[in-house]
Amino acid sequence: MIVAALRVASLVTLLGCMAVPVLARKPATGFLDRTLTLNGSIYKYQVFLPENWSSKQKWPIILFLHGAGERGSDGLLQTEVGMPSAVRKDRSRFPAIIVMPQCKLDRWWTELEMQAVALTSLARAAKEFNGDSKRTYLTGLSMGGYGSWAIAEKNPGKFAAVVPICGGIVEPKAVLEKHPERAKTSYPDEAKSYAEIAKRLGKTPIWIFHGEADPIVPVAGSRKMYEALKAAGGNVRYTEYPDVGHDSWDKAYAEPELIAWMLAKSL
Repeated sequence: MIVAALRVASLVTLLGCMAVPVLARKPATGFLDRTLTLNGSIYKYQVFLPENWSSKQKWPIILFLHGAGERGSDGLLQTEVGMPSAVRKDRSRFPAIIVMPQCKLDRWWTELEMQAVALTSLARAAKEFNGDSKRTYLTGLSMGGYGSWAIAEKNPGKFAAVVPICGGIVEPKAVLEKHPERAKTSYPDEAKSYAEIAKRLGKTPIWIFHGEADPIVPVAGSRKMYEALKAAGGNVRYTEYPDVGHDSWDKAYAEPELIAWMLAKSL
């Protein structure tokens, strides 16, 4: 009996030891810290993986650009507002990889260097986590909404869908007065500007969101971009929230249709 008991105990111990590597191989999911070095500067970014993520298949991948209030170098602030906040409320709504780079404190997503940070983060995450190049999406809010327009029009054919929220292509007057250097990357508020960008975007599916009472980024910019895209035969939707201010992203990312609409698009 003693010998038999020892054998059973040894078998249980062996099975326990064998189970450890199996469990260790289960990939980490949720919000993951990542770092990249670009032009001598270190940037921290986050990648969200759904709980059922597996390397055995390709995954839709979303690039999310935060607003001016989340700029910095901690690699965390950008996860507290917008799409990342919506993910935390209900992860099951987001069966996709989400890449969340962070813009430097004194910089803007419309600058080429910061766009390079965003696109490099996206490329690194796509390679590491098996992102699908045919199902790659772009969205952003406020400063990130401006960044979404800027990156989309400079990279036509890269994104299967684009969702700019309370952004635009013309910097608000208050921003230009405070940061006159921003005029270098801001388009003039002319019909020609909207028409040129609409032409570059072509048939890329775009869903624009804006609050009608936005006191920071004038809603007129989104309205003009919507009309220009329609006139150019673009694939565009526009949602304007009555009596909603600048934080229209809360309602936008809570839209029941939005994620399903986005992930149904493919190049």
